[in-house]
Amino acid sequence: MSGQIASKNNMKSLSKISLLAILSLFSFGNSSCSKAEIKSGDSVKSNNPEEYSGKKAYATFAGGCFWCIEAPFENIDGVIAVISGYAGGKEKNPTYEQVSKGQTSHREAVQITFDPDVISYSELLDIFWQQFDPTDDGGSFYDRGFQYTSAIFYHDNSQRDVAKASIQKLEKAKIFQRPIVTPLIKFSNFYPAEDYHQNYYQKNPSEYYAYRKGSGRDAFIAQHWPVKLEEKYKKPSDAELKKRLTKLQYDVTMHEATERAFQNEYNGNKEQGIYVCIVSGAPLFSSEDKYESYSGWPSFTKPIDARLIDKPTDVSFGMTRVEVRSKLGNSHLGHVFNDGPQPTNLRYCMNSAAMRFIPKKDMEKEGYGAWLWVLD
Repeated sequence: MSGQIASKNNMKSLSKISLLAILSLFSFGNSSCSKAEIKSGDSVKSNNPEEYSGKKAYATFAGGCFWCIEAPFENIDGVIAVISGYAGGKEKNPTYEQVSKGQTSHREAVQITFDPDVISYSELLDIFWQQFDPTDDGGSFYDRGFQYTSAIFYHDNSQRDVAKASIQKLEKAKIFQRPIVTPLIKFSNFYPAEDYHQNYYQKNPSEYYAYRKGSGRDAFIAQHWPVKLEEKYKKPSDAELKKRLTKLQYDVTMHEATERAFQNEYNGNKEQGIYVCIVSGAPLFSSEDKYESYSGWPSFTKPIDARLIDKPTDVSFGMTRVEVRSKLGNSHLGHVFNDGPQPTNLRYCMNSAAMRFIPKKDMEKEGYGAWLWVLD
């Protein structure tokens, strides 16, 4: 999205117009930047984060084109706002033209305002790593130059430590063929970009999806990460579910029932593997993130991918709680509480009846080999 691609409201040089014309020839429908980025349903997202009454924290990431880093975080429950902008440089109030031409010491970046009682920094970081090439120290895909290099701007030591640990895990898993070069930098500043850059994927969807595909970003993501999961993991018909599920499984997933504490299948399970949605089969939780909460239900510090989870507010039984649902199964899983262990401080309290456990030794043959790395 560098100086070569600009808004219709700005800098319409022949070279920029020519590039958009070329990119518009690409098909957008099969882009790996799937429509799963745009979720329907309740969320804590606010047009003005200053008006949000819950807890607030910040995450600031650079991964090249800020259009492409902003969109994946939009409409994820727990995310209050996502702003495209410029971070880390010395110059005050930089403009897009200055930054895109490499005339400043800023990087294109996004700043995420989130509620840590609903989603953790670790979950946001897991999503971030799946949006760009962290082994590229010269730019990002089509966009070259320091201003398009990646970075994690940590806001406190906890974020720094979580980011360090995530890099070590990715390196150990050998997700990428080359070493990760994304630096960890103490946050110093962030300047919002011009209005026409905000929510660009909504304002100019054809240009956005064409850019993603034409720049090589989508191809890279598809090569390294599971994509188009909404096509693979689908909710069966209600009639099929009634045939396939036990009464308890159906009542829990479809009618928000709760199984008995301590008298359920997975509370005491200590085997390595992953837990998938009993309805759709989508991967939900890893044994690596499971811990003994003494609540009587299987508890986890975070999901495998927060994009596969919905978290609407639950006001039943005279109290306000955050429900956890399988996005692709549209099914009830449990609730998330803010009394979990560090570093997430969250406890995903799940019903065993809402999940199916896949032992590590069976993951490859059952089609879950792409997630073996989360167990390493």
